[in-house]
Amino acid sequence: MSYRLQVLIPAELDVRLRKAAQRRRISKGEYVRRVLEESLRKAPSDEGALDPLAQLSSLRAPIGDIEQILSEIESGRS
Repeated sequence: MSYRLQVLIPAELDVRLRKAAQRRRISKGEYVRRVLEESLRKAPSDEGALDPLAQLSSLRAPIGDIEQILSEIESGRS
């Protein structure tokens, strides 16, 4: 099922939107749907956005004793 959504945008944005859709040889509506879908797919979940520890853990950065990490960094510079 589809729903109609009316959004008012400035003229300059409409021009950019039209050109972007033309480059891809699709309608403006299809272009907007694709961009919205991609943006929502990439957006962090509400829970993750509020939890800085969850964001840090997603980086998969090295963890451990600071002296050990510094030693590993120094040995990698040789």
